[in-house]
Amino acid sequence: MTIEFHTWNTPNGRKISVALEEMGLPYKVIPVNISKGEQMAPAFLEISPNNKIPAIVDPDGPGGQRVSVFESGAILLYLGEKTGKFLPKPLIERIPVLEWLMWQMGGFGPMPGQVHHFIALENEQERAYGLKRFMAETRRLYGVLDRRLATHEFVAGELSVADFAILGWAWRHPRHKVELSDFPHVGRWYEALMARPAVKRGMEAKLD
Repeated sequence: MTIEFHTWNTPNGRKISVALEEMGLPYKVIPVNISKGEQMAPAFLEISPNNKIPAIVDPDGPGGQRVSVFESGAILLYLGEKTGKFLPKPLIERIPVLEWLMWQMGGFGPMPGQVHHFIALENEQERAYGLKRFMAETRRLYGVLDRRLATHEFVAGELSVADFAILGWAWRHPRHKVELSDFPHVGRWYEALMARPAVKRGMEAKLD
């Protein structure tokens, strides 16, 4: 059955479109235009209580019941559990996937997101302060990722939902003023992922 994918063309939306394509799950995009405030609509609030995209509705959830899931990290874990793909079963193998997924959710997303915000400000003083603070942290996080990928093909060993989560934000590296040539291992990983046919489909899917 087809998953309803409520989203917009953002890094968090791209995480899920890539995962859906890699997992071979049929889905229908239901655009939620966040620039027009559609995420505040009561109908969307019912499936995403935090008024944030993305969210999914799976008509064939556990026990064949209809289920909704909000928060991109939770969606990735749900889809991994549902399909048995990109989320290892043994706990010892799952630990690094969870670690790097949480790393993305807690840092490599919120920090670049702040860069996006401050770049758009017209007040030069506020803009300069914000960019100094959040660009430094964003580059530090790229460095953490680069060191990890220096010894790992993918962040958790095998390709996993953690890679999809991080890719959604690495995709926006031009917007947060980061040259991947400064982080060669991230660049290698990024190019390898973007060359995958399913990732290409996920990145090209019309989400708005």
